[in-house]
Amino acid sequence: MKQIKIDGGKTLSGTIKISGAKNSAVALIPASILSDDIVKIDNIPNISDIDALDEILKYLGAKVSVEDGIMIIDPKGIKNKDIPKEVSSKLRASYYFMSALLGKYKHVEMYFPGGCKIGARPIDQTLKGFEALGAKVEEKDNKFIITASELRGGHVYLDMPSVGATINTMLVAVKAKGVTIIENAAKEPEIVNVATLLNNMGAKITGAGTSEIRISGVEYLKGCFTEVIPDRIETGTYIIAGALLGDNLKIENIIPEHVESLTLKLKEMGVKMEIGKSSIVINRCKNPKHVNLKTLGYPGFPTDLQQPITTLLTQCQGTSVLEETIYENRFQNVQYLNKMGANIKINGRKITVKGPTVLKGAKVVATDLRAGACLILAALIAQGKTTIKDIEHVLRGYENIIEKLTNVGAKITLEEI
Repeated sequence: MKQIKIDGGKTLSGTIKISGAKNSAVALIPASILSDDIVKIDNIPNISDIDALDEILKYLGAKVSVEDGIMIIDPKGIKNKDIPKEVSSKLRASYYFMSALLGKYKHVEMYFPGGCKIGARPIDQTLKGFEALGAKVEEKDNKFIITASELRGGHVYLDMPSVGATINTMLVAVKAKGVTIIENAAKEPEIVNVATLLNNMGAKITGAGTSEIRISGVEYLKGCFTEVIPDRIETGTYIIAGALLGDNLKIENIIPEHVESLTLKLKEMGVKMEIGKSSIVINRCKNPKHVNLKTLGYPGFPTDLQQPITTLLTQCQGTSVLEETIYENRFQNVQYLNKMGANIKINGRKITVKGPTVLKGAKVVATDLRAGACLILAALIAQGKTTIKDIEHVLRGYENIIEKLTNVGAKITLEEI
């Protein structure tokens, strides 16, 4: 197990370069096995979730290497084997292999995926997509056995615009016979990134990034090259750090449009920033105004930034109200913020944050990926030293976060316990 210790109150100045998007990469890698030839994916982030996907690829028989941030995947030796529980439980994104193997072989056996415990996170919408395309789904002891004598295009209406269900339906549909239409599809940039990969392979997908996606099935998918987009959640996390402690802190290699819901909210608070074509320079806001927030699917405020921005809300003048509409168990960070001196109350799916409050160093626990990011931000502004246990959750999703923050002035040490 690992923990980090942070001495708070250090000004952040310099440049942080954003890595490839975790939420794109974890879908692009499983999607690559639909190809009949070598796929190269550039800008792969060096995080533990990628290591887990690499393990699954090699377990299935793919040849995998990484050179200068480019993952090279040769799927020609893949065998359609059951993916065991100890492998699939390592991360939520393992279920993209479920759809890729079903799309390629019309049969897959796999246990329920893992990931952070931030809510029920059912996969019913994904299974709905499979069934609409002709697959039969059986579940026994948390194991899914999914088979189709033939995959054929269908009409899929998602009850909610789920990113996972949208991507999974796309992966099954690209080699199905006929046309598939996904209505109420999620619009996140990561979905566009996956569709670009598939189209580079020879798929016929239109409408990615809108609420209706149309897929015309093809028989063959070729090898290709694609690039992972910059991580908008990592971008947002460091932008929030800049609003808390920045002195001309520059965040580069970004797509500003992807974080507009955050930057507009920060402007409402009174945060000063200079937004360029692929970078943002941000300075600490001394007396930010309170705001109200509600998480929504893209282009709304992302649930993955809900926990990180809560740290900033503790420094705002007055009472802020934050509503979480995506996951029902995403306030596990609150108890630790309150332990550090915050004044936050939970009321169902909403929290009220009264500020500003002085945060003080304490011993806290990263219960999940984004809760851990929230606590790192809190530790950076806290008086004294903070110890954060279970930091492995954060290392799953933020490439070199300790090095990146240290390079701009933070004082952080990583320890084995």
